[in-house]
Amino acid sequence: MWRYIGLALVGIVVVVSGFSLLDVSGGGDVGAAAVLESAEISTDNYRAVDNPNYEWNFPADHGPHEDYLTEWWYYTGNVATEDGRRFGFQFTVFRRAILPDEPEQDSEWRSRQIYNGHVTISDFETEVFFKEERFGRGAAGLAGATADPRYRVWLEDWEVIALNDDATEIRMTATVEDAAFDLTLTRVKPIVLQGEDRNGLSSKGGEASNASYYYSITRMETAGTITIEGTTYDVSGLSWMDHEFSTGALPEGTRGWDWFGLIFDDTTEVMLAQVRAEEGAGEGTMFGMFVDENSESYYLPVGAFQMEPLDSWT
Repeated sequence: MWRYIGLALVGIVVVVSGFSLLDVSGGGDVGAAAVLESAEISTDNYRAVDNPNYEWNFPADHGPHEDYLTEWWYYTGNVATEDGRRFGFQFTVFRRAILPDEPEQDSEWRSRQIYNGHVTISDFETEVFFKEERFGRGAAGLAGATADPRYRVWLEDWEVIALNDDATEIRMTATVEDAAFDLTLTRVKPIVLQGEDRNGLSSKGGEASNASYYYSITRMETAGTITIEGTTYDVSGLSWMDHEFSTGALPEGTRGWDWFGLIFDDTTEVMLAQVRAEEGAGEGTMFGMFVDENSESYYLPVGAFQMEPLDSWT
């Protein structure tokens, strides 16, 4: 997944050049040229994910970690109306650094960060899937992430923002074509640090560099509205939040990534993931986490579970 995210974002490294807002009071057209940079990315000047004793500090660590190359915030959930009409949603924002240091600030458009967002809404009754993808530079208020004075991540009018200082309650809003949501998510279980030693250092491959810092909020009570083609529904349910940041990419020969976050009625949760390798490139990597009803977490190593594809769809 890291590999494909990187390739997609490198293709729009136009923000390195940017352009300034100009005084055009005298009339005439304003033009801007995009400059595409090389796809070769050096990780030399970014921090490595190599410290098993990383000192987590919340709510500050909900915010951005711009010394690392790649980062994402991921929310997904299932909600329903009082009479049982079901919806699903997903809200993801990726940050990708394109320069290790801040550029000269002679233009309000210059930035060393690209943001990419995905929003989806599923209407199970009509079997319609609404989706949108956006890209934006981390400049001129267009996109960004912060933990000061409160946690906030945004891409234009898509936004996640904390409603209290410790970010245990957040509001999430987004609009796509013919659909929208306005939801409040409240944390009901402690933060779970992922990884074999449950310290947040999560290995994604055989090399030490194939890792991310990774934590989850596995259960968040969710309430608000979902709007479908002009009709607004009051909904409630449960959501999951993941946040990861890293500099190292997935191993060479990586084909893809499967991830499952399962929230059960008995107040337990399971995360299962596998990094899929291309044919002949090895076995890939599998890992997971079980969180019991008392919020105790247990790492699930390779061999603790299996994934078997049963069907496919387009």
